[in-house]
Amino acid sequence: MAQQLSQAAMIEQRLQKDRRFHEKLVSPFTKAVSRYELIRPGDRTAVCISGGKDSMLMAKLFQILKRHRKFEFDVRFLVMDPGYSPKNRALIEENAKKLGIPITIFESRIFDAVDHIPKNPCYLCARMRRGYLYRYAQELGCNKIALGHHFDDVIETILMGMLWAGQFETMMPKLHSSNFEGMELIRPMYLIREEDIIDWSEKNDLSFLRCACHFTENCSDLREDGSSGSKRLETKNLIRQLHRRNPDVEANLFKSAQNVNLDRLLGYKKNLVRHSFLDEYDRKDDCPR
Repeated sequence: MAQQLSQAAMIEQRLQKDRRFHEKLVSPFTKAVSRYELIRPGDRTAVCISGGKDSMLMAKLFQILKRHRKFEFDVRFLVMDPGYSPKNRALIEENAKKLGIPITIFESRIFDAVDHIPKNPCYLCARMRRGYLYRYAQELGCNKIALGHHFDDVIETILMGMLWAGQFETMMPKLHSSNFEGMELIRPMYLIREEDIIDWSEKNDLSFLRCACHFTENCSDLREDGSSGSKRLETKNLIRQLHRRNPDVEANLFKSAQNVNLDRLLGYKKNLVRHSFLDEYDRKDDCPR
């Protein structure tokens, strides 16, 4: 136990003392929390840990944030076992000990439930997981759940929507739950780059869970939340190719979601209601000057 605690202390010290880790991980984490008002006084947040690198780092950053908090808030570190193999579950528990994260594990049978779904089981699995997490977090007295989506997830989602779904939308830093009253979803890793998370895990010689379910356990290029996402992988590779020509492409994709010009859109949706540019086209005060 002493060795595990010393390892956790060493990992945490690196996050705070190593300039690169502090600038690339700790600072953007606290910036996202502040900029998007993700944590407020009195909040109790369930930090949802899938076992992957993103959510494990998020848990560690929450511990640091709480230790240096400017106001009172509480966190619970929550792991849902949807049917992991004994090997995968052991890896999650081992990494939690290495990082000094006091996890609470609860079980579900989601993998069994979607095992017979022949088409797109990952979408159903992700929705069921989130529902279970909301419900259990609410039972623990939490008013928020935190997920480990990072900057690259955000920009990939923007481009995926445009290329594969014919829509423009982004992964929001926070959302009110429509099914669980008083509950909110937050994404405090919103401004952190995936390459910096990978660098952190490698520098600390940490190996995290990647593919965990019956459909993906033999795969190597999947998201840690279990979604198959060949389209996501294609989009990720496309962004990499574009980066070679324009190093600002990732930043520009991100900025596009906060620089939307409603005067130059054919249409948009607001509160599920569709609007067209024709609705106000003939208004004189809309004429360009």
